[in-house]
Amino acid sequence: MKIADYDNFFLGTANLEESKKFYQDKLGLALKFDFSEKGMVAFKVGDNEPAIILKDLNKSPAAKPAIWFKVESVAKSYEEMKEKGIAFSTEPYKIQTGWAVEFTDPSGNLLGLTDYLA
Repeated sequence: MKIADYDNFFLGTANLEESKKFYQDKLGLALKFDFSEKGMVAFKVGDNEPAIILKDLNKSPAAKPAIWFKVESVAKSYEEMKEKGIAFSTEPYKIQTGWAVEFTDPSGNLLGLTDYLA
């Protein structure tokens, strides 16, 4: 398994509109996508593909700050990492752009893997 790059950084918000204005107006970040109706808004950071994605805690109350990494294949990486003793908090699941899976590090930080095998 090889981690190819960062994918996205997830942060929760209790007020999506207020946070959206903060990231746009105060930090000056460009909007990457706005799925407010689904409880997510993403912002570009420079010319990087990874984005900061705000998750509406009113729609996803269990959402926690997370870092996702891009891999070639979530299914393959999932099996390899399970063999190394990593306990996953989810099974691989389908997302709009491919597949994802989440786990925690020894300190309880939420991490995830994603691929673009839609």
